[in-house]
Amino acid sequence: MDAADHAQAEAGEHVGAAVTVIVPTFNERDNVAELVARTAAALEGRDAEILFVDDSTDDTATEIARVAADAPIAVRVIHRPQNTGGLGGAVVVGLHAAASDVCIVMDGDLQHPPELLPALLDRHAAGDADVVAASRYIGGGDTSGLGTAVRFGVSRAATWLTRAMFPIRLARSTDPMTGFFLVDRSSLDLAALKPQGFKILLEILARTDLRIAELPMEFGERRHGSSKASMRQGATFLAHLARLRFGKMSLFAMIGVIGAVANLGIMWALTAAGVPYVWAAIIGAEVTIVGNFLLQERFVFADMRTDARALGIRFATSFAFNNVEAALRIPVMALMVESWHISSVLATALSLIVAFFARFLFHSLVVYAPERRRKTDAGVGEPPVDTAAQRVIRAIDVEVMKPGEL
Repeated sequence: MDAADHAQAEAGEHVGAAVTVIVPTFNERDNVAELVARTAAALEGRDAEILFVDDSTDDTATEIARVAADAPIAVRVIHRPQNTGGLGGAVVVGLHAAASDVCIVMDGDLQHPPELLPALLDRHAAGDADVVAASRYIGGGDTSGLGTAVRFGVSRAATWLTRAMFPIRLARSTDPMTGFFLVDRSSLDLAALKPQGFKILLEILARTDLRIAELPMEFGERRHGSSKASMRQGATFLAHLARLRFGKMSLFAMIGVIGAVANLGIMWALTAAGVPYVWAAIIGAEVTIVGNFLLQERFVFADMRTDARALGIRFATSFAFNNVEAALRIPVMALMVESWHISSVLATALSLIVAFFARFLFHSLVVYAPERRRKTDAGVGEPPVDTAAQRVIRAIDVEVMKPGEL
């Protein structure tokens, strides 16, 4: 058993803590001693523990074990050999392992002031909030720790974009991107969290209806280490934001884009070879219809296949619908070419965009719909009539209000 595992085992007997402070770390050994000392001072007199979830490639876990030996507060460390889910994944591991249902998440870079911990706990004790977030953007908050104007601008733009995409769920959150917050674990379905990257509070707020309160935070300057923000993290954030907002629709759209590009490529190659554009469009449509179905089976609707009808029926239904849609779309495309005098490729692209929404709703509501429940021996009658209009309205509502899964 190495030193990090020893620290985890020693503190593992400390159960029932009133609060667990979860600190995800990555190569932040120089911050550990000060963070533990300041956190212990802030929580003096309270039954508390610090749980580090460490993804470091240096000796941060060993340093945590060293500090834990003489710390005035219980300290544990979980070292993950693989950085699954990024910082958000580390927080979920911490939520599972916490000794308390009341958990406070904070970064290990000392930009989140541990002195704010009692205020978060006191605000939660009022009983009207499941989440208490430390915000940089409400009265008394401060963003100077972001450093450059570029980082501040990127942070604000990301916050505005996020709130615009979730105007209802984030209506009471001024800083959904903050990494410093308290959450009542008993109010969470941890299995429903699928974090990617480092914006775990956004994940929690977008997937739940938890009540949120906020306190102002002075965002401190980084003492040691370097920022985890990067172009790659930015791309991961945008992709995850799309997943949260549009659920299955985002991946369905991605496959649709791949199919559209393939369709256009086939059309271009065939028309360049002298094939009339209408026939080129038909061939391109048939090829991409089959290809899209296979990709959707594997990546979009895999979780719905078990309760849906047989594969052959799903394929036949999807193939028939897409051909009917294409039979209607291609004449419209031809009309645009002949009447509006635009290129056949552009006309096809426009018609594919319009067709996307109809395809998604049809596949969600019809192709992969669960089979009707049969009457049971107990004499339970047929379920209430569920009209197509009702299903369409519910599907739209789900996409608008509840993030989906990938």
